[in-house]
Amino acid sequence: MRRTTTLTVRLGGALGDFVAANVGETGSYENVSEYIRDLIRRDKERSEREAFERLKAELERGFAAPDDTYHPLSASDVIARNRARGAP
Repeated sequence: MRRTTTLTVRLGGALGDFVAANVGETGSYENVSEYIRDLIRRDKERSEREAFERLKAELERGFAAPDDTYHPLSASDVIARNRARGAP
């Protein structure tokens, strides 16, 4: 089930002017809500992209490691290691 959240934000000065310039007849957005939703979507995409890049870098380091640094692990070894690190 999707939940709707209502937010109240007060902006003044340069920030308020900036939002006003991007909304309405002179801006790219019909209304402030549309503008805020787009900003949140972009921030979410940025966050996901950064997480992907961190994972990609970790995998590249792992694949670049010499074969003799790998140690065989069973599924129970991995589970025990993750529990010791506090992973769920």
